[in-house]
Amino acid sequence: MNRVSASFVKGLMRIGPNVLPFADAATVELPMGRLLRLSLFQVTVGMAAVLLIGTLNRVMIVELAVPSWIVASMLALPLLFAPLRTLIGFRSDHHRSVLGWRRVPFIWFGTMAQFGGLAIMPFALLILSGDTTGPIWIGQAGAALAFLLVGAGLHTVQTVGLALATDLAPERARPRVVALLCAMLLAGMAVSAVVFGFLLAHFSEVRLIQVVQGAALVTMILNCCALWKQEPRSFKPVGAPTDSKIGFRDAWAVFAAAGRTRRRLIATALGTAGFSMQDILLEPYGGKILHLPVGATTALTAMLAVGGGAGLMFAARRLSRGADAHRIAGLGAVVGILAFVAVIFAAPAQSKFLFGLGVGLIGAGGGLFAHGTLTASMANAKPGDRGLALGAWGAAQATAAGLAIAFSGIVNDAGSNLAVNGALGEALADPVTGFTMVYSTEILLLFATLVAIGPLVRTTKTTNDAGSPRLGNPAQMGLNPGVLL
Repeated sequence: MNRVSASFVKGLMRIGPNVLPFADAATVELPMGRLLRLSLFQVTVGMAAVLLIGTLNRVMIVELAVPSWIVASMLALPLLFAPLRTLIGFRSDHHRSVLGWRRVPFIWFGTMAQFGGLAIMPFALLILSGDTTGPIWIGQAGAALAFLLVGAGLHTVQTVGLALATDLAPERARPRVVALLCAMLLAGMAVSAVVFGFLLAHFSEVRLIQVVQGAALVTMILNCCALWKQEPRSFKPVGAPTDSKIGFRDAWAVFAAAGRTRRRLIATALGTAGFSMQDILLEPYGGKILHLPVGATTALTAMLAVGGGAGLMFAARRLSRGADAHRIAGLGAVVGILAFVAVIFAAPAQSKFLFGLGVGLIGAGGGLFAHGTLTASMANAKPGDRGLALGAWGAAQATAAGLAIAFSGIVNDAGSNLAVNGALGEALADPVTGFTMVYSTEILLLFATLVAIGPLVRTTKTTNDAGSPRLGNPAQMGLNPGVLL
């Protein structure tokens, strides 16, 4: 048995990074074991997103009979905290705890917020459902607090966690580290969706409490493992002359005025909105318009994840060879346009294959765009402003996604009602009109994204926004172009 194990290990060692995904993300400074452990914070963020948007969304409406408008309001509460990611990132840049850490305290308190929100959430939901003798306003207040705490926690953990990963990873490896972190987010969402579905297959209130509180415990354990011995401690006095005393407003003014930062953030927001409006509509579109069974529509999430993973791997491969991050993001927008065209034409053609192809391309385009914009934000951030830069990227992305999802529901409902009632003419008197309006809007947003990204690509042909050598150039970053992901 030992010989077989030894042969198996030797065989794995002979497999190069061209075959094993993300194998070359590890470096001497950040070995694979430490990198995988650090990426666990992305798993908990993905788990929280699935729990809020997927599991609890369905449970509250179906099993607990909570009115839909209350559910929508609760799910929108975490969005209120998204714009504060910029401030959180800035504070983590300049904070110095008594234990010598900058990033760790923020991730810890973000984890505590997630844990607290998940711990009180099931009880608040039970009161909200009316299955108790207590006043209903207590359940409403408790659920609002729970959702707000979870949202605040996951935004804090993700923003500062990404900044910590940028601190630890050498510049030459950051594109591959970004790809690994994004892949771990997708993995956390996929595994959590399967586990939650299995555990709640036979629903009961007690089982719901156990699942949500189990998620709270897993969040605490994984985030503590992710933090363990990651950030070096520095006991430099806070009042040392080298410490920056600049305030948030002044730091933001300097950051926003540097190069084309505002344009990059606008492009990030437009592209994220373009890819996010379909989030709550693909499954209803497949079931209502293409008459797909429940199992087939559920598989759409897996298709999006597979497409997203392929996009991340391709982006990491190209960036490792010196491609411009803004060009990769623009390629993602082009793929997204083709994807939504395929989804739109799947309805008149009644083609399930065309619909599946479009869904996979949406995932791939979204992966390319997210990787490109995040890598560009990392690369253009100065060492003392990494948290601010990544916080601004996260704030633009999260706010745009939340607003786009809310707007898509309004457009779809209004468009479908007008079409069915004949207000748009006989040719458009079909429920598919509302969906088509949303997908067409996404195509327009992605075209606007290309317009915003264009000058950024031209700028980085020779220098990046900070005046340093071209972003991702292998000769400048010390990369071997033959080393692929």
